[in-house]
Amino acid sequence: MTDAVPAAMQVLEVQALAPDLAGVALAPRPVPQPGPGQALVRVEAAALGFPDLLMTEGLYQAKPPLPFVPGMEAAGVVVRPGEGSRWQAGDKVIIATLTGAVVQYGVYADAALTPLPAALSFAEGAALRAAYITAYTAIARIGQAQPGETLVVHGAAGGVGLAAVDLGKALGLTVIAVASSAEKRAAVQRLYAPDHVLAGPTGIREQVLELTGGRGADLVYDPVGGDVFDEACRYTAFGGRLLVVGFAGGRIAEVRTNIPLIKGFSVVGVRAGEYGRRFPERGREDMAAVMRLAEEGRIRPHVHSAVPLADWREAYLAMRERRVIGRTVILPHG
Repeated sequence: MTDAVPAAMQVLEVQALAPDLAGVALAPRPVPQPGPGQALVRVEAAALGFPDLLMTEGLYQAKPPLPFVPGMEAAGVVVRPGEGSRWQAGDKVIIATLTGAVVQYGVYADAALTPLPAALSFAEGAALRAAYITAYTAIARIGQAQPGETLVVHGAAGGVGLAAVDLGKALGLTVIAVASSAEKRAAVQRLYAPDHVLAGPTGIREQVLELTGGRGADLVYDPVGGDVFDEACRYTAFGGRLLVVGFAGGRIAEVRTNIPLIKGFSVVGVRAGEYGRRFPERGREDMAAVMRLAEEGRIRPHVHSAVPLADWREAYLAMRERRVIGRTVILPHG
C-alpha cells in the first residue's frame, strides 16, 4: 500500500478571500509525509458545511492564513502511519480538522482520527461528526433531553438540522421538524419520519401549542435565529430549553430577560467544539455515544450529493443557494 502513494496530488485551495469563490482554485501540492504520532490518509470523501463557504470570504470566526485547504471533516484510509502512530495501514477513519480536508492525501494527528463505523460509507462517515456532535451536545448533553419530551427542530433540512431530527428520533423524543419548502419537508419526512413536519420558518406557534396540548416544546433546536428565535420564545414550555445553535437566518436575535423569567425557560448557547475542548472527558463521552449509535444503525447521515473534486464549485454553489438537504460531499479521487 505504501508504494501506491503518489508523489504529488490535487487539492482545493483558498488562495485569496473574495466573493463568489473568486479566490478558490484547484492546485497541485506534494503528498506530505507523516511525522511521529501522525498518519497519512488517502481521503475518499470530504464533507462541506456552511462554515467552509464563509471561510472563502473571511466571514467565519476562524481565519486561517492564506493559502489554506478548506474542509473540516472527511473520511478515508490510512496508507502510511508515522513513527509511533496508533493507526495501521488499511484502517478506515473519520477525520476532524479545522482545515485541510479537501485533499487527495492528508497528514493528520492521531487524535484527529476516529474509526469509521462499519455501518457507514466513506461519504456518510465524512458527514457524520460535526453535525451529529453538534446535535448530541445540544440535545442530549446540554439540553438533557428525556425520552418522550418534545423537540422542535428548525432548519430541519440543513446539515445540523437534519442530524438533530435523526438523533431526536433515536433518543426517543417526539420530533417536530420545521422546513421552509414543500420539497424539503417531504425529504425530511421520507428520510427520518419525524412525528410532525411543519411549514416554516415562522408562523408555527399555534401548531406547536396544539400538538403539545398547550404546554409548548420541551426543547427547541434553533440554528436559524432572528424571527425564528423570537417566535420560539412564545412556544417553549415552562422548564423548557431553547438551544441557540446558529444564525443562518442572518439576524442575531435579542430577548428581554423578563420573557424567560416569566415563562420559566432557559436560553442556552451551544458551541459543541468549544464544549468538547473545555470539557474533554464529556466531549469524548459524547463522541463515543454518537459513534455507538452509528455502529448500531440507529443514526445515519444523509448525503445530498457526492461530486468529484473537479466539480467543487457546484458543491459550494448548492450550499450558497440553500439547495442542499443534509450534506454535500466532495470525492477527491472521483
